[in-house]
Amino acid sequence: MPEPTERNLFHKPSVSQVVVAILLGGLAFAITLQIKQSDTTDYSGVRGDELVELLKSLDSANERLGTQIGDLTATRNDLLSSTKRSEEAEKQAKERADQLAILAGTAGATGPGVRLVITDIDKAIDAPSLLDAVQELRDAGAEAIVINGVARVVAQTYFLDDDDAVRVGGLEVKRPFTIEAIGDPSTLAEAVNIRGGLIDRIATRGGHATVEKEKKITITALADVKSPEYARPTS
Repeated sequence: MPEPTERNLFHKPSVSQVVVAILLGGLAFAITLQIKQSDTTDYSGVRGDELVELLKSLDSANERLGTQIGDLTATRNDLLSSTKRSEEAEKQAKERADQLAILAGTAGATGPGVRLVITDIDKAIDAPSLLDAVQELRDAGAEAIVINGVARVVAQTYFLDDDDAVRVGGLEVKRPFTIEAIGDPSTLAEAVNIRGGLIDRIATRGGHATVEKEKKITITALADVKSPEYARPTS
């Protein structure tokens, strides 16, 4: 079991948490002060009319204290609600960032999908054919694709014939080609198996393809994403 780090032991509280703590401390102090005042005052030598006035004054003080307690409680609840909303917004932002990282190929991915294996003894399946297979899977809803476990396919990935292999985004992939795609297994498998679809087109070109549904596919390969040279975000 790893030793706790200094960062874990001394987590810096947020501003809202500090404010809530101060409010709760003030609330507790006000209640304690009122109780102590009531407990330590000696009324044995006070006349009846004076005692009546003291009781009225005490009632007024209790009413003011009750109002202050109500205001402090409402402020505390508002701060706690605001903190909760901020935490929810942060959680949603992180989830969105994770989703974009998967689509950009800068993070690994896991989930159900299909495994498509393409063999061609005569080396008839070239770069355009491989790109066609990827596009077919994308159109069917594939969210993450990798070829031969090493070449992550994203929007900027290029396909190029290179002697007996195919270059995918700068990486050399050799035959047989294994394309793993994460998405709805039934939809992806049906898309490539449909009459006149990908598997039929590969057969027409002299290759052979099989597709298997998988409950879990894990993609660890990352895309080599380059920063745009000319494009800039719009303001």
